[in-house]
Amino acid sequence: MFQMTKRIRTGVFAAVAALTVSVFSQPALADAGFQKWVAGFRSVAAQSGISGNTYDRAFRGVNAPDPEVLEKARFQPEFTAPVWDYFDNRVHEDSIAVGRQMARQWKPWLDRIERQFGVDRHILLAIWSMESNYGEILKNDKVMRNVVRSLSTLAYADKRREKFARQQLIAALEILQRGDIDESHLTGSWAGAMGHTQFIPTSYKAYAVDMDGNGRRDIWNSVPDALATAANLLRQNGWQTGKTWGYEVTLPAGRKFPSGSMSLSKWQDIGVVRARNKGFPSPSDNAELKVLDGREGPAFLMTKNFFVLKRYNNADRYALAVGLLADEIAGHGGLVRDWNRPFTKLSFNEKQELQKHLLALGYYDGKIDGKIGQGSRSAIMAVQQAMGMQPDGHPSKEVLSRLQRR
Repeated sequence: MFQMTKRIRTGVFAAVAALTVSVFSQPALADAGFQKWVAGFRSVAAQSGISGNTYDRAFRGVNAPDPEVLEKARFQPEFTAPVWDYFDNRVHEDSIAVGRQMARQWKPWLDRIERQFGVDRHILLAIWSMESNYGEILKNDKVMRNVVRSLSTLAYADKRREKFARQQLIAALEILQRGDIDESHLTGSWAGAMGHTQFIPTSYKAYAVDMDGNGRRDIWNSVPDALATAANLLRQNGWQTGKTWGYEVTLPAGRKFPSGSMSLSKWQDIGVVRARNKGFPSPSDNAELKVLDGREGPAFLMTKNFFVLKRYNNADRYALAVGLLADEIAGHGGLVRDWNRPFTKLSFNEKQELQKHLLALGYYDGKIDGKIGQGSRSAIMAVQQAMGMQPDGHPSKEVLSRLQRR
């Protein structure tokens, strides 16, 4: 079993290597073209006020496109995670426990940020978790890249992202010129998202805050600056201080509901009840019904702050995950009605145990992090097939139990 898996994996790696060679088969020519592009972009930067000295510092050592950036840009996964998978990987025992620990560790700064911006600290902690796993991804050299190289790579070689990348590259150069960070520490994701709270350069320019008062808006190294920057974005986009993002509710059976927004009291009038039979503290607030997992899953009435969260990331799942994680960190409890899973859910520690079994058997070579991504799913499918189970890739109690008995 292990040998078969190893051969399959070797074949996959060989195919990926061949593809990489094919895509970048003329590195000298590509490098020359890139260097010509860099020289030409200098005048564009100058028109935006970037000095020659800043430009030279930014591009020192940037002599060729980043092939991994192009690979990520070209081969973004088409897999759309089921709703339960998305939330299980983001709102779990570990993200909650670390969030509570960070709430204690950074309490004096969170007190100040809340006073200044009026944004709930638990929301900021949840965003920090969602964006960078409380800063852990910033320590990963395989994820963090030179922002100038990444954006110039996209501007040079990716026609779909050229306009975006050029705009972001100018903004990144302006950040360097202002002195908030030096060129050796201007790092980010392959697409240029930076720091603890993952701001693209133009958003950084619009919202960055020097919370710790050292004269630099350093979202890479200063947690106060990063959290205050996130708070500033939310405040400037209409965050309502002292209000929640929304409520889990129970829907009366067999009834259709209107689309759009209406007051919480009107939702109550047509039979929608807040979970745990609690009342709505502000019945006049408007809310919109969201059901992300069908009528059999949890339902929510979303108030204005939910839609403000979407200014950070314009996805219902993202905003809801931030809200749910924030509530858990604050100790308000989790969902009354869980997501519809076609299997028995594992705890976070059990998912790590599952990954360890898959690693020991040679099916998995990723991190033991309790997060079920495509690598874990593929490994689960392979081991399910080997054990004569339906190869659905689900991280289930059933799979773990079978592996524990081996």
